[in-house]
Amino acid sequence: MTNMRTKTTAGPGRLLWKICSLILALTTAVGLSACGAVRGKSDHVITIGIKFDQPGLGYKKNGTYSGFDVDVARYIANKLGYKDYEINWVEAPSKQRETMLQNGDVDMILATYSITDDRKKTVDFAGPYLVAGQDLLVRKDNTNIHGPQDLDGKRLCSVTGSTSATVIKQKYSNKVQLMEQPSYAECATALFSGIVDAVTTDDIILAGLSANARGRLKLVGRPFTQEYYGVGIQKNAKSKAFAHKINAAINEMVATGAWQRALSKDTDGSGYRPDARYNPPKAVEE
Repeated sequence: MTNMRTKTTAGPGRLLWKICSLILALTTAVGLSACGAVRGKSDHVITIGIKFDQPGLGYKKNGTYSGFDVDVARYIANKLGYKDYEINWVEAPSKQRETMLQNGDVDMILATYSITDDRKKTVDFAGPYLVAGQDLLVRKDNTNIHGPQDLDGKRLCSVTGSTSATVIKQKYSNKVQLMEQPSYAECATALFSGIVDAVTTDDIILAGLSANARGRLKLVGRPFTQEYYGVGIQKNAKSKAFAHKINAAINEMVATGAWQRALSKDTDGSGYRPDARYNPPKAVEE
């Protein structure tokens, strides 16, 4: 009787132990499988810096991203082997672009990022993918600003860290009062309220702001610089090869007509026309 009691009691115990072990093994396997899937997906992500406040170029609304910079960036990323859902979009304010690249916070930046000799000291560029020109945006009832020659005594707004602000400081500092803001949306607000007489930056940016203002603002239409928009990348041993791949994608985008289609779509209704002397540009190695 004693042996029978022992056998009867031990049987279910061993069975229960086996069941628990099986459940644990299955749970572990599923967990590891799931972790592997997530890890694999997260490893294959490209982080791209864009503007969030520039209609027609880089604009974030309701969790979606639109504009010419976004379309070019997406085309490049696809050619580099990334699906749309593998693109991580982050905001790249003008003042922070070099730091973001140097720190490795982004893989590349397409944020109306003009290629300049000063910037090339700390970061590398691919491109250009567009040539814009610095211009002026005024209120619709303005009749006395027709170009940079009319800026004496005027109050201007531009964005901190932009080439546009640098140009004003270097060439017109004795004529104008410059207000610098973190974003062009804030400059537009200052223009609406009469705090400044004009906003200055690249014509394609101003065209987007004008279209967004629904007739309350107008573009002067007298560009006085050439701004070569580049794809900013980190300066390192691999940057030349990376730039070569990006340039190949840009040139293909132009050759297939995708570049023109994207630009026409993204600037529709703004009145913007790219300068045909410079556009579309050819992305070249330096």
